[in-house]
Amino acid sequence: MRRAVYNLAIPDMLNRALRPAPAFRNAGRLLWVVLSLAMAARAADWSIPEQQLARKIVAVTGAGAVPVTIENRSSLGRRDYDVIQNGLRAALEGVGIHFAAADQAGSGITISLSENPASYVWIAEIRKATGETVVVMVSVARPGAAGTRDAVPLSLRKISLWTQSDPVLDVAVLEENPAPAQIAVLEAERVVLYRLQNSRWTQEQALGIVHVRAWPRDLRGRVIPARDHPFDVYLPGVICRAAGSPLSMSCRESDDPWPLVAVGMTAGNASVFPGAGAVTSGPGVIPPTAAFFAPTRNFFTGVLAPGAGKFSTVPKFYSAAALPRDKYTLWLFAATDHQLHLIDGTTDTTARLGWGSEVASVRTSCGAGWQVLATSGVDQAEDSVRAYEFPDREPVAVSAAVDFPGSITAMWTDGKGDTTVVLVRETGGYEAFRLAMSCTQ
Repeated sequence: MRRAVYNLAIPDMLNRALRPAPAFRNAGRLLWVVLSLAMAARAADWSIPEQQLARKIVAVTGAGAVPVTIENRSSLGRRDYDVIQNGLRAALEGVGIHFAAADQAGSGITISLSENPASYVWIAEIRKATGETVVVMVSVARPGAAGTRDAVPLSLRKISLWTQSDPVLDVAVLEENPAPAQIAVLEAERVVLYRLQNSRWTQEQALGIVHVRAWPRDLRGRVIPARDHPFDVYLPGVICRAAGSPLSMSCRESDDPWPLVAVGMTAGNASVFPGAGAVTSGPGVIPPTAAFFAPTRNFFTGVLAPGAGKFSTVPKFYSAAALPRDKYTLWLFAATDHQLHLIDGTTDTTARLGWGSEVASVRTSCGAGWQVLATSGVDQAEDSVRAYEFPDREPVAVSAAVDFPGSITAMWTDGKGDTTVVLVRETGGYEAFRLAMSCTQ
């Protein structure tokens, strides 16, 4: 959609239209000088945010040569954009970052000049050679905007976990020290275990999945670490358990529900297998909750086990997120009717927020302590994820959007409950990322 613009009148046209008398021309020139000085005095000083952003960038990249791209996605005019672009480049050079061609370095920096109703928000997406992406930002109060509080006080770190050409349904981190050291990659017919050795992933074991019925066309599945054995696998109509030494996996046909809450967010164990452990609860803990998955489709039926307060069933949904409150748990269901259902145990409130079909909650040391990550609802080749908090029933964005190089097929909270795994279908393959919350910009 075109934006309305204000075009200054052409001086020659003004002269021809008004034709001021010679006696007034000197006064007109004086008035023009005064107005020009006033406009210059009101011009924004961008030097402080330019230097702030440069310092945040170099804290991640260190000094050296790196490709830099600056894009204007805000309502700033061409003059301000040119001034800011030159100022940012000077500020980056001042902290030791030199500009390289895009094909001369494995990393890169993309700076987006964005905005919200209160502030201009400058976002730097830093792509490292290791595959990790770090996002830093600064905000500048817009003229006339009420308040100067940052609208996005947190940030999301995107870390590449795994890439392959065949479809990936889920990736679970089984060991980390502190970076992931062992992962389980769920495919349609097997679970493959990999271990990081000498900075390379090496296959340890492949465990076949036994099933009688054909899989649905749009297959979904989960690998969920358990408390008393390595992990369980959930697929439509099939559940598998990995246990023993050496590790083996047994599968059985089952319509048992899939856990919705990561083990790290509960005080018990949500596994459906016997002897999984007692369920308890406490402050800041979500009771283990599961939902039945439609065996021939790609969504949950809406039947919960146990229910959410008085609700034993909710609308059919693709994904769910939970936020603990003092006396209840607020559930968010991304339903198949393209609405978000917020259920507190007594009421079901619906909202159309323009989100996508994937939501997940994380428990962190940032902000309010709990955040909801949601995919973009825009139908496009590249998807994105943003973090939100819910002071009440209205979401507040607390991070900038993190872009992904393809379409997001699934997003699950990982076993510890403080990060999410995002599965992306790209051109020519599939990639799994880990998203972690960072408490500072």
